Amino acid sequence: MNASRENFLQQVPVMAGLDDEAIRYLSDLACEEHFPAGAVIIGEGEPGTRMFFIAAGHVVVIKAHGTAQAVALVQLGPGEFFGEMSLVESVARSASVVAADAVTACTLRGADLHRLYQHRPAQYGIVMLNLARDLSRRLRALDARFSHISH
Repeated sequence: MNASRENFLQQVPVMAGLDDEAIRYLSDLACEEHFPAGAVIIGEGEPGTRMFFIAAGHVVVIKAHGTAQAVALVQLGPGEFFGEMSLVESVARSASVVAADAVTACTLRGADLHRLYQHRPAQYGIVMLNLARDLSRRLRALDARFSHISH
């Protein structure tokens, strides 16, 4: 099981640039989780303690899930991740994440990333830089989407 987590993490873009030892270290800390279609994986407003890397399936990120004002923000699939914002900011979840179909995800807790920081600070820096790059990419896409809608 751990070898498959290692192989998976090596393929996740946010882990690009990590050496084999760091990948092995994180795969030892990671957990594999399964969610059926329709499952609420993350609830908006909940405290966040872990992030998710999608191995299989798709999720939809939704603001105001379960209300008449619900808005689907984005759909994510294999190789993509979610839940990182609450680890970076230590704040409550900003949106709900719902399984669009059966989902398998690899999870890492904020404490796991902190352990990487303590043991391998340069490798931690690579993960944080990759997270920042992806967050910037997502913000650009959202800017483009809302700019298009407003015109």
